[in-house]
Amino acid sequence: MKFNMPKEILEISEKFGKHGFQSYLVGGCVRDLLMAKEPKDWDIATSAKPQEIQKIFPDSVYENNFGTVAVKTGSENQRLKIVEITTFRLEGKYTDKRHPDEIKFAKTIEEDLSRRDFTANAMAIEISDSDNQFKIIDPYGGQADIENKIIRAVGEPEERFSEDALRLMRAIRFSVQLDFGIQEKTFQAVKKQSGIIEFIAKERIRDEFEKIIMTPDAKKGIEFLEDTGLLKYIMPEIREGINVGQNKHHIYSVWEHNLRALDYATKNNYSLEIRLASLLHDVGKPKTKAGDGPNCTFYNHEIVGAKMAVKILDRMRFAKDFSEKVVHLVRYHLFYYNVGEVTESGVRRFLRRVGPENVDDLIKVREADRIGSGVPKAMPYKLRHLLFMIEKVKRDPISPKMLKTNGEDVMKILKIEPSVKIGQILAILLDEVIENPNKNIKENLESRIKKLGELPDAELEKLSKSAKEKKDEFEGGVEEEIKKRYYVK
Repeated sequence: MKFNMPKEILEISEKFGKHGFQSYLVGGCVRDLLMAKEPKDWDIATSAKPQEIQKIFPDSVYENNFGTVAVKTGSENQRLKIVEITTFRLEGKYTDKRHPDEIKFAKTIEEDLSRRDFTANAMAIEISDSDNQFKIIDPYGGQADIENKIIRAVGEPEERFSEDALRLMRAIRFSVQLDFGIQEKTFQAVKKQSGIIEFIAKERIRDEFEKIIMTPDAKKGIEFLEDTGLLKYIMPEIREGINVGQNKHHIYSVWEHNLRALDYATKNNYSLEIRLASLLHDVGKPKTKAGDGPNCTFYNHEIVGAKMAVKILDRMRFAKDFSEKVVHLVRYHLFYYNVGEVTESGVRRFLRRVGPENVDDLIKVREADRIGSGVPKAMPYKLRHLLFMIEKVKRDPISPKMLKTNGEDVMKILKIEPSVKIGQILAILLDEVIENPNKNIKENLESRIKKLGELPDAELEKLSKSAKEKKDEFEGGVEEEIKKRYYVK
C-alpha cells in the first residue's frame, strides 16, 4: 500500500536498517493512515533494545520500564518533534488490572501486536521499503474492521479487559471518536466486566472520560457508558435523572435533557468546561423534585447541583481551578432576565455575582439548557438584550478594586488602624456605587467615608451586612415571582 510517509519517519527507519534492526509504525498512527487521516502521534516498534536505540539516536530519552525511548527528530512539525520508539515486547499478568507485572522483549512484530487492545490498533506498517510502498502486517483483521467500522478486541475480549480495565472505557471512546460500532462479543464483555473499572486510578478514568466528552458524539458516549454499566462506577449522579419526569415546560426527562444539553455543547465545539457544565447543570433536579406531573417543582436545584458537582469533580481528580469554573457555571446557570424588568443596577449586581469573565460561558450553558429543553431557539431576544445591557454597563464599577478609593484612604481619612471597619465601609460604598455609578467620584466617596465613620459600630455593621447580602433583581422579588410561575427556583 502507498502512503506519503514523513521524512523524519523514513530517516529513522533508514538508520535502523543500517544497523541491522527492523522497524514498524504501530498503533493509532497506522489506523489513522488507513483511514486517510493525519496521525496525531507517530509510534515505532523495533527489534532494537532500548540501549541500542539510544546508541543509534543519542538525542533521546529513556525514563520508563516499558522499553520506550523518546527520540528527538528536530522536526518543525509539532507531531513529529518527538517520536516514541518501543522495543517489541510481551506482557505478563496484570494483577492490578492496569499494568503488566512484567515486561519481556519479544522477537517479532507479530508477538508485539498480540498484546494490543483492539484490532484497529493491532496493525503495523513496515517502513523499510522505498517508493512509498509499504507492507501492512495485520494478523487480526484490523483493516476489515476499519472498513466495516467495528471496534473489536484482539483475541478473547474478557481476557483483554481483565489485563487492563481501562480498555473498557477505551472501547467506548474509540467507538464515538471514530464513529464505529462495537462488536457484540466485545460489547457484552464490557458489560460483564464493567465492575473492574474500580481497579483503575481516578485520574486515568478522568482522562478517558474527558476524551469521551470531547468526541464529536459525546452524548452517545455517555449513553454507551450507561448501557454497559460503567456509568454507575464513574458518574452515578447523572443516572439519578433517568426516568425522572419534569414539569410542563420540559418535554424530556432530566436524564435526556442533560444529555441533549451536552449534545448542543458538543455540536458547537464548546470547551470541556462548558460541556461538563451542560451535562451537570441539572444534576440536582432529582434530589429537589417535589410533586409529580406538569406542576412539579425543583426548588434550589442549581444550588444542590453545584454542591453535587463539587463532589463529582473532586472524586474524579479534576484540577481545582477547572472544577471551580464548572461548579460556578452549574450554580449560576439559572439566572433570570426579562426586558424591562431588570434595571442597569440589577445587571451590575449580576456581573458582580457571576464575574464578567464568566458571562460568555454562562450564556453558552444557558443555550445548551434551552435546546436540551426542546425549545427551537438557543438565543432568544431577551438573552440578546441582556448581552446588550452587559455591554452597556461593563465599564461601571462592580468590585471594590473599581472604586475611586481604597482601604488606605479609609484609614487615612478616619485616622484608624487596619480593622473590620474598613471592609464594612468599602462594602457600603460599593453597594451605593453599583446602584449609581455617578457616585464613584473620589470627592464624593471621601465625604461618605467621613459620614460613615461617624456612625456607631452596630449601625455600620448593619449597613455593611445589608450591602453584602442585598438580593439583586436577578435573585430578588421579581425573580422569585417569575421562578414560581415557571416551577423552578
